[in-house]
Amino acid sequence: MAKSKPKEISLREKVERIKKAGITELPLVDEDEEEVLMPLPERIAKILGIVNNKPIKATTMTYLITYDITNDKVRKLISKFLLSKGCIRIQKSVFMANTEHGKFKDIHETLKDINSFYENADSIILVPINVSDVRSMKLIGQNVDIETLVNPPNTVFF
Repeated sequence: MAKSKPKEISLREKVERIKKAGITELPLVDEDEEEVLMPLPERIAKILGIVNNKPIKATTMTYLITYDITNDKVRKLISKFLLSKGCIRIQKSVFMANTEHGKFKDIHETLKDINSFYENADSIILVPINVSDVRSMKLIGQNVDIETLVNPPNTVFF
């Protein structure tokens, strides 16, 4: 007998299950479920994919999503939700996206709904950014010259 496809559970339903389990305060780090971050060159390549994407439609927008969420399970669910919506993980709690305005509104409303669902002191920030702002970003702490990656120098061959 073939297995039936598991029912898709929304982010809100997942958080509701956590709440119903009676868990209000969770440990800060769950070592078994540590999230893996892509190597820096791969993250930069994805950023460049957004920045160098031409032409840019008037209905799309580029934005950063950052969060400070204390509950490990909720934080993990939100990061999986953002990845499923096509957001690119820049750092553990920083994502970048380039989506239609309607998808931005959907992500915003879902995150707002989840944040209001349980008692917390968490914060989630969605920051619209201009592509030229991304081209001007600077990287500190790694041996990567982001300037030459984002704005490569022109070369003339004779």
